[in-house]
Amino acid sequence: MPDTAIRLRGVVKTYPLPSGEFTAVAGIDLDIHAGEFVAVVGRSGSGKTTLLNMLAGIDRPTKGQVWADGAELGSLSQSALAQWRARSVGLVFQFFQLLPTLTVAENVMLPMDFAATIPKSARRSRAMDLLERVGIANQADKLPVTLSGGQQQRAAIARALANDPPLLLADEPTGNLDSATSSTVLKLFAELNDEARTIVMVTHEREVTGYVSREVALVDGRLAVGQSQVEQVR
Repeated sequence: MPDTAIRLRGVVKTYPLPSGEFTAVAGIDLDIHAGEFVAVVGRSGSGKTTLLNMLAGIDRPTKGQVWADGAELGSLSQSALAQWRARSVGLVFQFFQLLPTLTVAENVMLPMDFAATIPKSARRSRAMDLLERVGIANQADKLPVTLSGGQQQRAAIARALANDPPLLLADEPTGNLDSATSSTVLKLFAELNDEARTIVMVTHEREVTGYVSREVALVDGRLAVGQSQVEQVR
């Protein structure tokens, strides 16, 4: 379907352990439509981050297929997968993952340098526009360590948007923030979604209903019965 941004069919992910095989994701079928803001919720160990990593092509399913932004990820080589990810996916992490020796602006420019889809002469200007978009342009030439947690997460969101990806994937983006800053970050995600960007966010947050268009609940690596189809209206 042309409006399906992400599709999973029969997706299973297992890991070998000394005590035997561990199943992190156990047979998931899921469609996420273009322009949705989906929250993946569940307890620790329910498979949320494993699922997100497979959507990003960081991890491959043991069984099943993952389509995202027009590509069947299992069919791509590692180099093709890296190119696809640079073009199609923006990643936001709980602990920001900003490079400490680069300025905030240089961190935002880094994905542009890797993908080389934006002319070198335009990268600084684009980084500044993105930092302005997330409200921290005045922090552009500082090192990440000098910023607050909320500012670092805003910088990480700007970096995720560097190559204008259609998919934004976030793993516990508010998990290291206080409640007020968490609300600010969630509002920013909602604004980005209003611009028709597809967002999938793994979260422990209880108060996400007012921001997302749908919640998908995982229990022991499976979709909770009925939860994947519950629509929420922002």
